[in-house]
Amino acid sequence: MEQKPHRAGFVNIVGNPNVGKSTLSNRLVGERLSIITSKAQTTRHRIMGIVNTDDYQIVFSDTPGVLRPKFKLQESMLEFSTGALVDADVLLYVTDVVESPTKNQDFLNRVARMDVPVLLVINKIDLLKGNADLLEVIDRWKTLLPKAEVFPTSATENFNVDNLLKRIVELLPENPPYFGKDALTDRPSRFFVTEIIREKILNTYDKEVPYATQVIVEKFTESDTAIHIMAVIYVERDSQKGIIIGHQGRKLKHIGIESRKEMEKFFDRRVYLELFVKVERDWRNQEAKLRAFGYIE
Repeated sequence: MEQKPHRAGFVNIVGNPNVGKSTLSNRLVGERLSIITSKAQTTRHRIMGIVNTDDYQIVFSDTPGVLRPKFKLQESMLEFSTGALVDADVLLYVTDVVESPTKNQDFLNRVARMDVPVLLVINKIDLLKGNADLLEVIDRWKTLLPKAEVFPTSATENFNVDNLLKRIVELLPENPPYFGKDALTDRPSRFFVTEIIREKILNTYDKEVPYATQVIVEKFTESDTAIHIMAVIYVERDSQKGIIIGHQGRKLKHIGIESRKEMEKFFDRRVYLELFVKVERDWRNQEAKLRAFGYIE
């Protein structure tokens, strides 16, 4: 019996902030690799999630939402997004049923000119009243991305995600696997520790404070039964440090408890977590700090 050729490729997920890219990415990968909050600009890095079967390997990349940079940090985030246009075998452009199609038109024009297959994912269709509204949204987007295949989805409801995955597999080029067949991601364990803590910060604090934070793991020691972690939350101002810690340390304690619970589920081991807060003034505009924090190579 003739053996089927192995397929492998890079499937990059791009789009504007807060359209559900990370929720969709987690659904497609089948693991919770990207943090999810109701706030925009949650994803700061390009996060790979790898799906393996005997016949194929899909290397998904979740990327930061496209935005007009106000800080050097956001310039780095935009480079992760634009870089995803260069090395994709298949591109998923994710929008939703409420955002304006003309938002970040320059980026959209680049997507329209791409030679690789583009799948236009219209997310959050569960918010629409009926098919007439959906057809109107599709028509509006097809004028901007006429070559793209359209997939109406609801990532939160897991609607039409399986069909999207099936089409992605069909579009993969014939290649050997790029990573080992047991690989789930290219990121180390420490990275997911920082992302879990950032998610809890984003869900706990308002306004600018969560965006001014950066988490660094200073110690990560593991055994068969437990992991000991010491992490530092950096902020830009003394006043932000006080907000993060909270009255009598209650806010920081809450962040620690919620982060530890999530880490124990993620690593399937007991976690001992120590959290500290330090001030690193204006770190979002310091190239040296962004390099040290992993935003610039």
